[in-house]
Amino acid sequence: MNRRRLFASTAQATLAAMFGRSWLSGTARAQTPATSPVSSVAPSNAPDRTVLPLTEPTYPPITELDVRKATAPPRFEVKAPPGAPNVLVILLDNLGYGATKTFGGVINMPTLERLAQNGLIYNNFHTAPLCSPSRAALLTGRNPHSVNMGSVAEVATAFPGQTAERPLSAAPLAEILRLNGYSTAMFGKTHEFTPWELGPSGPFESWPTGSGFERFYGTMSGEADLFAPPLHDNTTLVDLPNDPNYYYQTDLADHAISWIRAQKTFTPDKPFFIYYAAPGNHAPSQVPSEWLDKYRGKFDQGWDIYREEILARQKTLGIVPPNTQLTPKPTEAEMPDWDKLSDKEKQVFIRQQEIFAAYAEVTDYEIGRVVQAIDDMGAMDNTLIVYITGDNGSSGNGGRNGRFNSVTAYNGLPETIDYQFEQLAEFGGPHSDMTPPLGWAIADNAPFAYCQFSTAYGGTTNGAVIHWPKGIHANGEIRQQYHHLIDIAPTVLETAGLPQPKIVNGTPQKPIEGVSMAYSFKDAQVKSPHTVQYAEFQGNRGIYKDGWYALTLHRVPWDSQPRATFDQDRWELYNTAEDFSCAIDVAAKFPEKLKEMQAAFLAEAVKYNVLPLDDRGYERFNAAIAGRPDLLGGRTSLTVYSGMIGMKENAFINVKNRSHSITAELVAPARDTAGVILAQGGLHSGWSLYVKDGDLKFAYNYLGAVTTIASNERLPAGPITVGYDFAYDGGKPGSGGMGTLLISGKKVASGRIERTIPFLFGCETADVGMDLYTPVTPDYKKGDNKFTGTITKVTIDLKRMPDADEQAAKAADNEADAIDADED
Repeated sequence: MNRRRLFASTAQATLAAMFGRSWLSGTARAQTPATSPVSSVAPSNAPDRTVLPLTEPTYPPITELDVRKATAPPRFEVKAPPGAPNVLVILLDNLGYGATKTFGGVINMPTLERLAQNGLIYNNFHTAPLCSPSRAALLTGRNPHSVNMGSVAEVATAFPGQTAERPLSAAPLAEILRLNGYSTAMFGKTHEFTPWELGPSGPFESWPTGSGFERFYGTMSGEADLFAPPLHDNTTLVDLPNDPNYYYQTDLADHAISWIRAQKTFTPDKPFFIYYAAPGNHAPSQVPSEWLDKYRGKFDQGWDIYREEILARQKTLGIVPPNTQLTPKPTEAEMPDWDKLSDKEKQVFIRQQEIFAAYAEVTDYEIGRVVQAIDDMGAMDNTLIVYITGDNGSSGNGGRNGRFNSVTAYNGLPETIDYQFEQLAEFGGPHSDMTPPLGWAIADNAPFAYCQFSTAYGGTTNGAVIHWPKGIHANGEIRQQYHHLIDIAPTVLETAGLPQPKIVNGTPQKPIEGVSMAYSFKDAQVKSPHTVQYAEFQGNRGIYKDGWYALTLHRVPWDSQPRATFDQDRWELYNTAEDFSCAIDVAAKFPEKLKEMQAAFLAEAVKYNVLPLDDRGYERFNAAIAGRPDLLGGRTSLTVYSGMIGMKENAFINVKNRSHSITAELVAPARDTAGVILAQGGLHSGWSLYVKDGDLKFAYNYLGAVTTIASNERLPAGPITVGYDFAYDGGKPGSGGMGTLLISGKKVASGRIERTIPFLFGCETADVGMDLYTPVTPDYKKGDNKFTGTITKVTIDLKRMPDADEQAAKAADNEADAIDADED
């Protein structure tokens, strides 16, 4: 018997054993002609893409016995429409409208300029007043409140529009593209998540990988140290290299470039979608050493003249109409006249802006490497690039004086000019955590008023550039049509030849609320179909309608209280067709028009779940009152184990403003016991229980000043219990207390900690067995502090305090949530 016949006989015997002899004889199935083993009706070549995922075609059962006489059905494969472009959406953070050279500023952004010169410049492009709502709008094509992100998740409530949980009826753009045959990836910052889902146990539906991105590399936080970011690769925490030259933005670009190369190498005909959410220019302003002096002397003229210079350049470039005026500055207390500042103040403020500018340019430089990689792979011609220069206006978080250590701002603590002046040599480096002062933020937002958080145009206007050689043939032209972040998703879908889906993953979809901008690629004069757009944050309101803009500032960042009740708020009115910068309030001149605009806001507010307006303070920051989940749910004890690292502050037990104890069960090695047992925070604030040279130690870092309590008794080898007990003084948040170290229950050292961090340690994490990012104490090095023994478990217990102190601690917890939200 030859091999073919032997194989056939063996196969037939196997099939008969599995299905019975009747299957082989064909008596179990109806027969079809041998020439047509599958249905004669071929599946449509144009699948219904309004229902996702695409339905796999079905065919009648095959009844032909011999595979050699049968024809296999076509392979089902989801492919993007022919000619669909690759898509790269770039979003910067907290960079003002007028900061870049493209939009009139002095900051050199070669990549933005390259794309602008060969694409289109949109000078009337708008955002939400702050980060998370803007990002949710961009990624879904729907208004922020429509996807329940009316604020940041840390202050979510039970009301629709504010729950911080994206509804299944609003599938994000990445998911729509993925289900239509795109490869999808996100690189950079995400703040569109729910904080109670940030723990190691998930769930991960609100993470990028649960929102349509097949690959994610970046940070799950409002901000990150650029020399030691808390990175995730998909949902896995990244162990950063112990490299003194490491820089987050370079690492981010490297990963994006590698991903692009892999996509175009192995699947060259499959389009990709990349969302590149750069960390620049959100605090901290940090740059590699070679960039520190890039802008020396560029801002010596001060913010008043700088602001005027920006407007003049904007007029020359055609970015703003010739009659555009500068809007009024904030009060002297918040943005003093430059010529009234002391020499020391000027030196500090100038250096802050020099670093901020360098930060912006290095951000653009790394983005340029990503863009060049696309070009190098021969994919530039059919890649749609959308480059948006900010997710809101420039940030005023620095206040009048700016900050060297932003943790001070987040904790409501003072930072003097004298202190900052002493740190000038450290500005922009790994020991800084900088935010520029309000004066530069207002100047960078020229010609508009105010900044992030406000519904004035300074808080909601950013420049945008769109580049697509295959589809855009105008070079360097300006488009003046009104558009908004919610217009990006429908623009991408139209350029890809894709319809807006009606059903995604079994859930009927709400219509996308933005409009496509693709019409403007060929026509500079046609009127924008985006005729109405609201803005709202914490009672600040704005409404655009047919060239008019009305707004009310219920409370701006530097106000300690709302300016009035909602019904008594003062409204302003601007005719943007004649007054581009909103400098001339015509509310008194056109009272009926103002009433029309206020009615339009209410109509949009009802339609998109903006109501009820919410400017609450502590009530909203208390999870139980606000009605949102709380990961730890008021627990007073938490046990953690070896390997549990990267625990974010809002997913870890809060030891601030109260007495507490830490108890660790260890197995110490016979010699050379060293390393971190449990730490939280890092270089700018935090605490660490650790061992050095066999001695148990505790370090408390208060804004860079480290207090250390050390035992003189060496840890014995073998199983042992060590502990730290903190007796809090009570009183106002951030008070001190007495710390005590224990070995096997025996007191071995104690010391006074005069002041503690009242609200937030910052973006660094809690870690068992190591200090994962920057070190809390100089007693050990970054990347070289793992515990050399074995950690069985570590338990943190919060202790009951007198009622007055318990209430003070709860109030501080609430204020911490408030400040955490303001980090955005």
